[in-house]
Amino acid sequence: MEFSAKQIAAYIQGEIVGNENATVHTFAKIEEGIPGALSFLSNPKYTHYIYKSKASIILVNKDFEPEHEIKATLIKVENAYESLAKLLTLYEQSKPQLKGIDPLAYVAPTAKVGENVYIAPFAYVGDGVEIGDDTALHPHATVCAGARVGSHCILYPGATVYHDCRVGNSCILHAGCVIGADGFGFAPTSEGYEKIPQIGITILEDNVEIGANTCVDRATMGATIVHSGVKLDNLIQIAHNDEIGSHTVMAAQVGVAGSTKVGEWCMFGGQVGISGHIRIGDKVTLGAQSGVPSSTKSNQRLMGTPPMKEISYFKSQAIFRKLPDMYFELDALRKELNELKQQLKK
Repeated sequence: MEFSAKQIAAYIQGEIVGNENATVHTFAKIEEGIPGALSFLSNPKYTHYIYKSKASIILVNKDFEPEHEIKATLIKVENAYESLAKLLTLYEQSKPQLKGIDPLAYVAPTAKVGENVYIAPFAYVGDGVEIGDDTALHPHATVCAGARVGSHCILYPGATVYHDCRVGNSCILHAGCVIGADGFGFAPTSEGYEKIPQIGITILEDNVEIGANTCVDRATMGATIVHSGVKLDNLIQIAHNDEIGSHTVMAAQVGVAGSTKVGEWCMFGGQVGISGHIRIGDKVTLGAQSGVPSSTKSNQRLMGTPPMKEISYFKSQAIFRKLPDMYFELDALRKELNELKQQLKK
């Protein structure tokens, strides 16, 4: 399908600079723009590409003022990245929706499956499972006995929802993610470690997205809860009895130990480690590889292990790089001081 600059600007409420009849039929990064493609510019680091790009239409922020001639038609908007997201969502929604249960899929006779559901070859739906309307299960997606999956969800290949767990509406579970595996609970004995049965469940509320190979463990008792709007990247571990506040986002390889409560609208960089049995406040930002051993207050931007305010962290890192030289200087001063003491004694 083709769309003109005029149609696109009307949809995203943008201002056209150039040919309103310019058309596009695909998307491309600004550095890889081709005729017929729509690109965007939101990061100033990529500004130089806009003067060479062959893209037909480019989304830019309203405050963008070109320094050289631009061949592409520009559409100025409040937030180019946000407007691109709207267009990509529209593009995805325009694709034909898969429907029906493939003969090679297994659906238990006691399962309840909604309307317009797609269940691919080799997908598995267990006893007593409930699947909402317009949900898609791709090959080898598994929903175990008693679990519930809401409407408008996507379970990509190999995604697994363990028994009795709950997945809300409009959730996306990427390949290999596991919802509701046993929490890591073992009691030490004289003969080794005895497994503690994990009899709780995992609950994902609406509009949650779980990345590939990410695990959200079931609770020992009660529920591990991921609240609405949470987005988890690939290879993340959420342990038993954790509670992740609404609209929190976590980058790859974050690990949250058991029984920890994370507030709303938090942002964790890659490889952040959170200790167990603590509370992280609302709107807390943690830089990559931060290690958090104790509870934190709300509305903070922290980095390091243990975490400190960003400005203090950067100052500390600047000093840390100078420590070897400072050590040798201190050692030289110590020797000079000792020599002066010896001379004074004489």
